[in-house]
Amino acid sequence: METAEKSFLLRKKRIGIMGGTFDPIHFGHLIAAEEAYCVLNLSEVVFVPTGNPPHKSRRQVSFPEDRYIMTLMATIDNPHFKISRIEIDREGPSHTIDTLREMHHWYPPGSVQFYFITGLDAVLELPSWKDPYSIIKEASIVAVTRPGYSIERLDELPEAIKRTVVLLEIPMLAISSTAIRRRVAEGSSIRYLVPWNVEHYIYKKSLYIRDGR
Repeated sequence: METAEKSFLLRKKRIGIMGGTFDPIHFGHLIAAEEAYCVLNLSEVVFVPTGNPPHKSRRQVSFPEDRYIMTLMATIDNPHFKISRIEIDREGPSHTIDTLREMHHWYPPGSVQFYFITGLDAVLELPSWKDPYSIIKEASIVAVTRPGYSIERLDELPEAIKRTVVLLEIPMLAISSTAIRRRVAEGSSIRYLVPWNVEHYIYKKSLYIRDGR
């Protein structure tokens, strides 16, 4: 019994970290996080909305507070979903490696294993991120399948990065934030694509509206 208790104490806590712009957060994000929680036996999943995403500089991103509030509204009813302001409150560009290093200080040394959850499309761009080889030392990379991106493309990654990738296949995950923003701008319905409270927040704050529509 004493040996079993000692083994339990030494067991690492498995924490999922789901980074993203969440502009807006949608059911695809929530399904991916829940599936990762179950399949990888995670203790919790921490959603981290980006503050100043360097890879999104080509388009205007909604205010960080709006994206944070939408993420909070979407996750608040799930007891194993958490949300962090770590990137929103940090000045300068939001880099994954800086976030992972800072979050490691939240826990006793050697007590956690991080799983960074993101879409397969983002994983394919990982070599262009800041300090990619440091990222894979801080966390395992969970690649969530997305329509239009073949898992065979993972072979394009450098071998050291590819070895750290955990593939999470989720069928019929064809929802994207880009499509939701476009539908709002066109005046099309987004019901059942995002949680109802996020939908109402988008309309209340007139997010993604074009030409007063």
